[in-house]
Amino acid sequence: MRIVDLLGKNSVVLNATPTSKEEAIDMLIELQLKAGTISDKEKFKQDILIREGSGSTAVGEGIAIPHARSEAVTAPSLAAMTVPEGVDYEALDGEPSKLFFMIAVPNDGDVHLEVLSKLTTMLMDDEFRENLLSATSTDEFLQIIDDAETEKNSPTTENKNDNNTNYRVLAVTACPTGIAHTYMAAEALEKAGEKLGISIKVETNGSGGAKNILTADEINSCDGIIIAADKSVEMSRFDEKYVIITKVSDGIKNPEELINKIVSGQTQVYHHNGAKSSDLSSQNDSVARNFYKHLMNGVSNMLPFTVAGGIFIAIAFLIDTIAGAPSDANFGTHTASAAFFKTIGGFAFNFMIPVLAAYIAMSIADRPGFLVGLVGGFLATTGSTFASVEGGVPSGFLGALFAGFVGGFLMLGLERICDRLPDFLNGIKPVLIYPLVGLGLIAVIMCAVNPIMGMINTGLTNFLSSMGDASKVLLGFILGAMMSIDMGGPFNKAAYVFGTAAIASGNYDIMAAVMIGGMVPPLAIALSTTFFKSKWNKDELKNGPVNYILGLSFITEGAIPYAASDPLRVIPSCMVGAGVAGALSMAFGCTLMAPHGGIFVFAVVGNWVLYLLSLAIGSLVGMILLTLLKKKHTVNA
Repeated sequence: MRIVDLLGKNSVVLNATPTSKEEAIDMLIELQLKAGTISDKEKFKQDILIREGSGSTAVGEGIAIPHARSEAVTAPSLAAMTVPEGVDYEALDGEPSKLFFMIAVPNDGDVHLEVLSKLTTMLMDDEFRENLLSATSTDEFLQIIDDAETEKNSPTTENKNDNNTNYRVLAVTACPTGIAHTYMAAEALEKAGEKLGISIKVETNGSGGAKNILTADEINSCDGIIIAADKSVEMSRFDEKYVIITKVSDGIKNPEELINKIVSGQTQVYHHNGAKSSDLSSQNDSVARNFYKHLMNGVSNMLPFTVAGGIFIAIAFLIDTIAGAPSDANFGTHTASAAFFKTIGGFAFNFMIPVLAAYIAMSIADRPGFLVGLVGGFLATTGSTFASVEGGVPSGFLGALFAGFVGGFLMLGLERICDRLPDFLNGIKPVLIYPLVGLGLIAVIMCAVNPIMGMINTGLTNFLSSMGDASKVLLGFILGAMMSIDMGGPFNKAAYVFGTAAIASGNYDIMAAVMIGGMVPPLAIALSTTFFKSKWNKDELKNGPVNYILGLSFITEGAIPYAASDPLRVIPSCMVGAGVAGALSMAFGCTLMAPHGGIFVFAVVGNWVLYLLSLAIGSLVGMILLTLLKKKHTVNA
């Protein structure tokens, strides 16, 4: 496949006059639509803007390459535009952008990546850019690209260092999407090396995986390594070597400066401590930004367990509903097929909280943090204490967040302490010292924290019992809000246990308020991701529709990833929505004799029409508050 195969005549406009960055993006998207490869214009634009949010795709020298992977792209395509007067696109060098290529990439398939890498490297040639800007027709524009690609593929233009086994300088380039900046930085470094007469090899970590991978022999014999990356790069292979760690944009802007620093010894020896390049190059980031990155690593790895497990449990409820099974405490397991889905879905849910903690800790401390976070998260689900290690009052996902962050930083501290040990112990640190000491410390910490959660739970139960019949509506609001405040933690469990106990004593209105409160958070989030897409990131939008199923099935845990990623906005919004739904349920005199099941047990709900109305109102209130409180999403993780 050649570049012109992705760039048709209808996808090129010459001498355009956009007056702003947003207008330039809109014009390029219109060109992409003409190619017929975009199924959803708004979704594609949102993904382009999300990518821009992580850093402008205007790389300097008058070039801008807006790009994104998107579900809205049905086939890889390019759009091009020349702007002779230039437009402010927030370029790296502060200059206006005059030459635009928009890259549309589907989520699956990597056949196009070689073509796109060729384009981005060709754009580093001054003469090539000038020829494109001076083109007077679309045919001439396309011919210039085709001729340049033919010349680049010629054997005479191959890298002179291809057969070199003793490179003075090595480099690794990587950007968040792995589409444009990765290859532009590589080309800039290779050109700078050729100009300076210094042999260099560059590994590109693009979306199709790592290419031109550095070998152990090359690493051992080189003068030093340049890491120009905005995403994680495996760093252990560079231990005890001279290394410069910087952003991918510096590889494009200052390649000669970086190479000169390596060959003149103006850098330091790198000592690997488990950190990744993205962590090392962002040490000056704010505390909040680093917290967010660690948190999102846990949330993104937890999502598959939430979605798959939740759908399996919903299927179990549906099967028992169709089979006419009684709506009792065993609802969802009466028939063999329902029991199968409920059990497997339950297993996935059991992993959900420990996985959240494990990957938060791993984000902080790399592999040594994984065990500590995983066990700490599991202890949060069991409520283990010194008195009863086998189980107690669970601390839920809030306890898992605590375990993940504490466990991660605990292991960082342990690694630094172990750096002082004799060198002959280095081999047993990762297999014995780190896991053994880390496991013991996190066990002590979590067994000390869980009883505090138990005290909170007991106090909450006593408080709810004291409210009585005089404040039914207020009680409904409190119960609904409690179901949303920690979504599986002590507040949630206290409200749920109170509701199930009320069933035994014949107070069915309490259980109705409890269940509707647990249904609102996923539904509010699902509605918000459907109608207010700009508030959420790519993964959140992708998994948003699943929350319709989880919410209607009374699986509050579907909201956990969203609450974990932005607790100060998501949790209060869901609490108010859930509280309103619980209060209305009480006010309308709705009742429920089943302890679970969501919409699948509405047949045994008293006043089910008003119950459904309460659910709708509460979900809408939660959605509105989410929309008002959440900021427009601008971060591309």
